[in-house]
Amino acid sequence: MKLSQAILHDELAEFEKKFKEAVKSQVPLLDRIMRFIVNRKGKQLRPMFVLLSAKLCGPINESTYRTASLVELLHTASLVHDDVVDESLERRGFFSTYALWKSKVSVLVGDYLLAKGLLLSLGHDDFRILQILTNAVKSMSEGELLQMAKSRSLNLQEDIYFEIIRNKTASLLASACSAGAWSSSHDETIAEKMRLFGEKVGIAFQIKDDLFDYGNESVGKPTGNDIKEKKLTLPLIYTINNTDKTTRRRLIYTIKNNNRDPVKVREVINTVKETGGIGYAEKKMLQYRDEALAILNEFDNIEVRNGLEELVRFTTDRKF
Repeated sequence: MKLSQAILHDELAEFEKKFKEAVKSQVPLLDRIMRFIVNRKGKQLRPMFVLLSAKLCGPINESTYRTASLVELLHTASLVHDDVVDESLERRGFFSTYALWKSKVSVLVGDYLLAKGLLLSLGHDDFRILQILTNAVKSMSEGELLQMAKSRSLNLQEDIYFEIIRNKTASLLASACSAGAWSSSHDETIAEKMRLFGEKVGIAFQIKDDLFDYGNESVGKPTGNDIKEKKLTLPLIYTINNTDKTTRRRLIYTIKNNNRDPVKVREVINTVKETGGIGYAEKKMLQYRDEALAILNEFDNIEVRNGLEELVRFTTDRKF
């Protein structure tokens, strides 16, 4: 991501200052937790998408920085709440907020981050941007609940899988790109075009994340974790729908009854690899990536366009 970071060198430094200010609290415990969260932030992909989307369509301004902060606040709140739901003790190689402060504090911290984001926008009358990103929060909740419902019934439909990840994962990145573009252009047509761009990148990102479940890289979650949680991702859905009846019954039985048995889970992973599930998912991932790049190529700002293309390719080429 060297090109993107170089293009946004000054803007990222400014964003860092503004984001740290945005999460400050007068409550000592909360302020300590906020510093813990800020010091362990990830690669800042979403703020970079906001800033580059804005820069692609016009000059970055104060509204853009607030948009980037709001996106990061919403994303961080969702991660804090996810760790409570999943009872996850680790996040990005460190103890999670849930591991250190348990459920009650973590839920309240997530709520605080969400409230800070909303107040940041409301305090400056960023109503359109708030509307765009509030829709993402709604979609993320719907996607998570739909996934829970379908994991119980072992959904085997590819269209349902895409509906889940479009809502659960892609909606925030889509809204980040759309709101970033709106902040600098105030043009609904451009904002919608960038929303579609972000959605396609987000879908490709999630398919890549699902593929890690079948690999050997150290990616922050154990191999086979999605199977253990009965999450039917694209490689497995393809395999179940494109194999013989005996193998299909065996796979479904394992997911329902032996999903915590490491040997059985490994057998499922091997079957997915042998029947072409990995190759199919990779093909779909690259299709969405290329559709996103086609939208990007409709814009004229070559330097910023190249920076965004680098980020898009990072989502599908990353090793973690």
